[in-house]
Amino acid sequence: MKKILFAAVHMNVGGIENALLTLLNYLVNKDYKITLVLEEKQGIFLRDLDNRINIVQYAPSKSNNIIIRKSINLLKRLNFILKYKNKFDFSASFATYSRVSSFVARTASKNNVLWGHADYLELYNGDKEKVKSFFSGLNYEKFKKIVFVSKKACESFIEVLPEAKDKVVFCNNLIDYKKIENLSNEEIEEKKDAYTFVNVGRHDEQQKKLTRILEASEKLKNDNINFEVLFIGEGKDTEIYKIMAEKMGLQNKIKFLGVKKNPYPYMKLADAVVLSSDYEGYPVVFLEALILNKPIITTNVADALEDIKGKYGEVVEKTTDDLYKTMKQFIEHGYVINRKFDPEEYNRDIIGKLEKLINNKM
Repeated sequence: MKKILFAAVHMNVGGIENALLTLLNYLVNKDYKITLVLEEKQGIFLRDLDNRINIVQYAPSKSNNIIIRKSINLLKRLNFILKYKNKFDFSASFATYSRVSSFVARTASKNNVLWGHADYLELYNGDKEKVKSFFSGLNYEKFKKIVFVSKKACESFIEVLPEAKDKVVFCNNLIDYKKIENLSNEEIEEKKDAYTFVNVGRHDEQQKKLTRILEASEKLKNDNINFEVLFIGEGKDTEIYKIMAEKMGLQNKIKFLGVKKNPYPYMKLADAVVLSSDYEGYPVVFLEALILNKPIITTNVADALEDIKGKYGEVVEKTTDDLYKTMKQFIEHGYVINRKFDPEEYNRDIIGKLEKLINNKM
């Protein structure tokens, strides 16, 4: 039985954590012995992890005293090295931004992978030096492979660090489509009496730009169009959005439903999914919408032009006006998905790549 290790920060509700949950629960059923190392042993998804998965906490000191902090963290690093160095057949840092996860994965196995969940050139507004600094801080050159969940992210990374081209692998997130289909049938109190959009994600204006949806909704309201938008999620900017919606007179058009462990009945209820982000890795909500046969309106993020446009929805410019026009078009004319998404075929390709990575054949 091969021993594999994944490192992450926590298992709170989020796209990365959801993808990790699906991946680990799949792998444990393929007869791998799995260890999950977390900086924070917390999160609602912990209870959904298969109980055969061994969970280890590696929590660095956050002491304000720099001498104490560095001393404690040095001891922790040494202890981890003594206990786990090269004890695994495969290891992965699944939380790209975490230096702790990077250290854990690089220590645990020579067959190690750094997972990337964003287009970092887009994230850093085209500043190549910042992208280089970010990945240098993670010791990217010491990883055997670097996985990105979108083709666009792969291309951006290679543009910045062409010397690492041979390390780069495109592998999208595995999806548990049967679970999503089953959970979507859960009964909810929410009723629909107008054309309904749903947005699922973290409330972070810097990335998600939910103000675009609010401003587009204000325009639709001024056109006397009957619609509503369900926001599922929370974040540091939730209260700002609520204040904006009230000032815009959108109390009857916008519903803030908070975090939902099971967002799928709301997605099933909705007529369309809407995303307004400036950048994404590869939105898990794309796949969830495809499984539930819901058309998508999205800004031009990740591989949206290739995967979504003209097949499962529309891709809009990163402007309020373009989003408004497309939302209005969907309300007035609908959108017919002209091809059926095949989740089995989608997963087969990913599983093949995962097996090659784990077995050191890529």
